[in-house]
Amino acid sequence: MPPDPSAPRVSTRSLRVFGVAAIAVVIVIVVAGLGMRAFDNRQLRNWTDERAIPVVAVLKPGIAGNAASLDLPGRLQAYSRALLYARVTGYLKSWKADIGTRVKAGQLIAEIDTPDLDQELLQAKADLASSQATAQLAKTTAERWQLLLNSGYVSPQAASEKTGDFSTKQALVNAAQANVDRLQALKAFTRIVAPFDGLVTARFTDIGALVNGGSGTGQELFEVSKTNTLRVYVNVPQTYVPSIPPGTKAVISVPEHPDKTYAATVAESSQAVNTVSGTTLVQIHVDNSNAELMPGAFANVNLELPASKAVLSVPASALMFDKAGLRVATVTADDIVMLKPVTIARDLGKVIELGSGLAPEDLVIESPPDGIASGDRVRIAHTTNASDGRDGSLGSSKGLSTY
Repeated sequence: MPPDPSAPRVSTRSLRVFGVAAIAVVIVIVVAGLGMRAFDNRQLRNWTDERAIPVVAVLKPGIAGNAASLDLPGRLQAYSRALLYARVTGYLKSWKADIGTRVKAGQLIAEIDTPDLDQELLQAKADLASSQATAQLAKTTAERWQLLLNSGYVSPQAASEKTGDFSTKQALVNAAQANVDRLQALKAFTRIVAPFDGLVTARFTDIGALVNGGSGTGQELFEVSKTNTLRVYVNVPQTYVPSIPPGTKAVISVPEHPDKTYAATVAESSQAVNTVSGTTLVQIHVDNSNAELMPGAFANVNLELPASKAVLSVPASALMFDKAGLRVATVTADDIVMLKPVTIARDLGKVIELGSGLAPEDLVIESPPDGIASGDRVRIAHTTNASDGRDGSLGSSKGLSTY
């Protein structure tokens, strides 16, 4: 059948244009698909790289409360303490002061009965009397022989012998007198008296007990302590010793009086460092005229430090120890890690006070990840929670904290 002359005719050029347009659409779709895949790959790579950078919580070193005072444990001791021994052997006749009794210097505390010493003293006095009689006779004889020598009836040798005999007898008198004096001095020790004003803090004997003379063989009988002023001994870390000279003010507190404090003053220090503990022994004097403090008791000592003494503290988790030594990881302004070597001034458990190595403006990583090194890039968490750590808390586990 022949074609209808009235039907529209599709030209070859229109078909060509349609084909080109279809190909262009296909190319655009393919290019767009490849572009989207490349974009997705790039996004995935960026996301992976971003997740590979560790997220860390940072904080600033704490300085509040560290530069004003130093808290240390101490032990109260009597300003003077004397253990009283017997100088003579005998039996305790009586005691006049028990534990807790306040005594004055020279006050009688106990008496010792010494029958053996009494007999020795009587014998010594008899020997002295005998020596004195013998010496008196030798003196009279020597004087008579001196008269005979002047008259020419005896030789000088004979007179000298009588004079020498008198000198010998007189020396025996002196020796006998010294023995009597010694025994009388020992007899005075039968009275045990207080060496100073104080408090009887112990009694180790009772009436009728055998007492052996001498501190080497006998036991102590009483203990007297001077308690109107007490000594407090504390071990101060070497770092703080130059900041605590004699005259530094201190505050003492004891568990039995939790609501009270006692003013004290640093008296002196040992001026030496203990090689084991790295501390210096410091002696503090505290007034105890009201008798509220007890020798031997535990005490907490708060020492005033100069205001210029700045001590930075970080949580214990921030410390890193490896072959390079003790270090702390800090973060720079462009989020780059920088490891800084530090020294420890005082270990308070959760809180570590540093002697050197950090500046107050440093940002410290609270818990550094394993394997972190200088030059690594990190991301800082955004949560912020401030804590000074003085109550034992370590602040937020993430974010920027003022420690």
